[in-house]
Amino acid sequence: MSTFSPKVQSRSAKTNSRPGRTLAISAVVLVTLFALMLIQGATSVKLGLDLRGGTSVTLQPRLAPGENGKVTNSAIDQAVSIIRQRVNSLGVAESEVTAEGSGVNRQIVISVPGDTGRRVVDLVGQTAELRFRQVLANGSPVPSTGTTGATGASGTTGATGATGATGADDAATPPAGVSKELNAKYAALDCTLASNRQGTGSDSADEAIVACDRDGTSKFILAPAEVLGRQITKASAVINQSTGAGWTVILTFNGEGTRKFGALTTRVTTLASPLNQVAIVLDGLVVSAPSINEPINSGNAEITGSFAQSDAEDLANVLKYGALPLAFDRGEVQQVSPTLGADQLNAGLLAGVIGLVLVIIYSLLYYRGLGIVSVGSLLIAAALIYLLFLLLGKWIGFTLTLAGIAGAIVAIGITADSFIVYFERIRDEVRDGRTLRSAVESGWLRARRTVIVADFVSIIASAVLYVFAVGGVRGFAFTLGLTTVVDLFVVFAFTHPLVTILAKAKFFSSGHPLSGFSAKSLGIVTSPVVPPVKEA
Repeated sequence: MSTFSPKVQSRSAKTNSRPGRTLAISAVVLVTLFALMLIQGATSVKLGLDLRGGTSVTLQPRLAPGENGKVTNSAIDQAVSIIRQRVNSLGVAESEVTAEGSGVNRQIVISVPGDTGRRVVDLVGQTAELRFRQVLANGSPVPSTGTTGATGASGTTGATGATGATGADDAATPPAGVSKELNAKYAALDCTLASNRQGTGSDSADEAIVACDRDGTSKFILAPAEVLGRQITKASAVINQSTGAGWTVILTFNGEGTRKFGALTTRVTTLASPLNQVAIVLDGLVVSAPSINEPINSGNAEITGSFAQSDAEDLANVLKYGALPLAFDRGEVQQVSPTLGADQLNAGLLAGVIGLVLVIIYSLLYYRGLGIVSVGSLLIAAALIYLLFLLLGKWIGFTLTLAGIAGAIVAIGITADSFIVYFERIRDEVRDGRTLRSAVESGWLRARRTVIVADFVSIIASAVLYVFAVGGVRGFAFTLGLTTVVDLFVVFAFTHPLVTILAKAKFFSSGHPLSGFSAKSLGIVTSPVVPPVKEA
């Protein structure tokens, strides 16, 4: 009697000759991340606004009398967009920037998680109107008592700085191009008052102005602006190269800005002080007013002003994304209590643990010994994700919200799906008659394309969602994308090489009932041999 058996394929798949080295790479990556965590002191995951609380502030548009019509929906929406960009430039902070109210009563509400929210609030509320103006006069910050203002230079068409002298018998002559009204305003200006050093950002670029410096040590009469902040294409904070200490902000102008800044610096180079100074004015305050010794036609400028690193980085950020279309008055800064709290955090974490345990139990029951690979892979993925959460919180300000936890829980299913695709391909190959060692490699060649395509679809969806969404949804997208990338690494660098090593063990290759490769586990049904019937 003839019997049938599965056909054994003669073609052998290419084997992974160095699975041990691949596993060693995985171990090195894990140890490196752990070492970085210790070195950086990143010992706790930063929590978002919904779980930790933070700082909230309301920004109210500041308008002069009769300017109510300027508070348009488009201006508010533009301000929200710029503020959101400024916040995001500090990292994935899960901050909330929303517009509330309607018409002239519209306002912007900013909520920032954690104890560092006050710095962010100070940053995003700046209008950041940057202008370059020629200095017409400068002098003492106190009001002039014996003069009416700045004194014009004798015999010249320019001006000298105001001396702030007292007891003069005659009125000072205003510098050329300065009206008596502006000169009187300059004389009365008291830069020692904090209220005069707040900055307004509402000064007209086409008119001469009076202004204080940020520290209240000098006051200025400044010519109309010749170079504007919108002509800046790039801003970055760097260490002061001339002194080797302190920080400066490097600016790069567009074509129009380069041409105008070159013309301005060329014109003032040969003039007497203070006419050879160019003031850098931010929101109506003078940041610095350097003397120009030679024309600057390179399209680059440097803002100095004894900045700390955080100050320089904040200034570069607000300049990088443009000026707010409106000036704002900052309302009361309040501390926000967690909107979800510890109970919801524990519930979210519990849901993640339950999901992980259920996947592990299912893997062990269905795949038997092969389920050990699933357990090990999930534990490695969990360790990598946790270390990345800690390090990204330190590096870019990543904060974990309940939406982010949901993204991590969803990723458990994505990771389990990758294992199932690979394991089922191996079992299909064994059913077709391959040996287990050969099936591990041929199954991997067929399964990895499916795994890559599925994970890349998830990564693309996460990226699109992150770019176009706001608030907590971005946290979900970021976490989902990050965990999917980790899944790809684990499948390639841990799951596949570990299965390759286990396939060499007799426990698996012999088809032990608990290995997951027995005839029963594979669903191979063997029919009993029926003896031939003897003729009577």
